[in-house]
Amino acid sequence: MPDPTTKNWTVRNEDGSRRVLVTKQLPGTRWLSILTSADCRVEVCDSDDVLTNAEIVERIGDRCDGVIGQLTEDWGEELFGALAAAGGRAYSNYAVGYNNVDVDAATRAGIPVGNTPGVLTETTAEMAASLTLSAGRRIVEADRFMRGGRYEGWLPTMFLGQRFYGKTVGVMGCGRIGAAYGRMMVEGFKMNLVYYDLYPNERLEAYVAAYGEHLVANGEAPVTARRLETVDEVLAEADVVSIHTVLDESTHHLINAERLALMKDDAILVNTARGPVIDEAALVAHCRTHQDFKAGLDVFEDEPAMKPGLTELDNVTIVPHIASATTWTREGMATLAAANVAGLLQGLPVWDDVDVTPFLDGDVPPFVPSVVNPSVLNGIGGME
Repeated sequence: MPDPTTKNWTVRNEDGSRRVLVTKQLPGTRWLSILTSADCRVEVCDSDDVLTNAEIVERIGDRCDGVIGQLTEDWGEELFGALAAAGGRAYSNYAVGYNNVDVDAATRAGIPVGNTPGVLTETTAEMAASLTLSAGRRIVEADRFMRGGRYEGWLPTMFLGQRFYGKTVGVMGCGRIGAAYGRMMVEGFKMNLVYYDLYPNERLEAYVAAYGEHLVANGEAPVTARRLETVDEVLAEADVVSIHTVLDESTHHLINAERLALMKDDAILVNTARGPVIDEAALVAHCRTHQDFKAGLDVFEDEPAMKPGLTELDNVTIVPHIASATTWTREGMATLAAANVAGLLQGLPVWDDVDVTPFLDGDVPPFVPSVVNPSVLNGIGGME
């Protein structure tokens, strides 16, 4: 075993035959039970600091079977090379997204990469809805006003905000989370929905159509859902735009100065996806010159840093990457990450259902919940 690094690590199930590193303390206990039941010696980093590559490599040492890592870490050639050289056979990101992971490098190293889908959907959509309401109704700004002792009585023009009822909500990336957010805004505020995605979400469109028929049957105006052909069309038409895309080369700075200029002067832009989808400096400049424009951000381009000027803007609501921060979700993520590593180390097959809830309670199914490079399990890859 390697000598301890400058960070403190807690060891659980010290005599386990399989050595697994967990680079941050995780919530709950189920995840630990899954690993120890798979005869894993579990070493957990006690520090809240982001581990450097050098620290992770040192901790991997010359023998390590698997790792549960974080989206704040750079899992590429260096780390996967070190893990493979130490006999590693499993890695899981503690996140549904994996833009911090070079999947090709993992595949070349012969290491399957797990992630944690299916437990963040409603939770993240709820945060997007919360940011929408907070930004549109100026909740944080009004809270600061009250705490500062500045309230001297009701005024007709105080903190005027947006009314959502009957307006248009736009969704960028209409997968599970984007669709859940869209349904919340349609049902909650009877908003019409427009979205951009590479593929039509026929299930969502049918759902909204059925809800529209229900409204008509009860004497109300219908609601609609339409897939538009371009990002620009959604930005121009929607009163609220919420981003739910993956982060890759095609979505880096998807929202830039030119596209911000397409949006309505009093529009609301929400991002709970990944920070670099928005050109943050351009957003700061836009919000400075468009005081009626609002933004709600859970993620940031240079996280944890923010672009200069962002914190000075009253028309921007900012929270520290907490879209998945409910107890149920974060414990579920830990469970899935642990089940990924434990299952891979035991040679179990990959779960073939999008519903991962069977892993969250009761007996753990004898499967690996989610692998993003399943080809490596078929013998494709290997060290070059």
